[in-house]
Amino acid sequence: MTDDSENTENENMENETPEVETTEETTAEPQVEEVQDEKLVVAVAEIADLKDRLLRAVAETENLRRRSDREKADAANYAMTAFARDLLSVGDNLRRALDSIPADTDLGDNAKTLVEGIEMTERELLNMLERHNIKKIDPLGDKFSHDLHQALFEVPDTGKEDGTIVQVMQVGFVIKDRLLRPAMVGVAKGGGGDTPAPHVDTKV
Repeated sequence: MTDDSENTENENMENETPEVETTEETTAEPQVEEVQDEKLVVAVAEIADLKDRLLRAVAETENLRRRSDREKADAANYAMTAFARDLLSVGDNLRRALDSIPADTDLGDNAKTLVEGIEMTERELLNMLERHNIKKIDPLGDKFSHDLHQALFEVPDTGKEDGTIVQVMQVGFVIKDRLLRPAMVGVAKGGGGDTPAPHVDTKV
């Protein structure tokens, strides 16, 4: 009896399936996946931030390069602006000297030689300025432009259209595409045109 009961108990114990504790492992797997997902989101955000910073840095560098190139070009084109503006007064004095000589004056040989020397000096000065992209504005007969001219007075009853330049008191100059000095002019008024006469600046 004893042996049979012992065998039965052993068989029952062998047939019993041991319980496997899987609760902790099953709950651990979703936690690991959540952590990995969070790390991935953080990594993607960091990559996007770094990409944005890189694009901004590249754009800023490109803008800086363009600005530097523009400043270099301006320096090359307009570095002599102040000097050229001062030099214009020399040309003005040469022209005044020539204009002060009456056309019908009978000059002696010495005076003629002097006048010819002044004319040659003026021509050489203008040629030199033009070689450096400084060009004269002599707008007689042109329409008045606020960008290039300065109106000193109005001339009525000229038979010209309003705003037409009928007298040039002082020629102007441009350097490259910039105004170096406006031309001082007188403009027609009351000529019957539809264009209004420009504002007259009395300050010279």
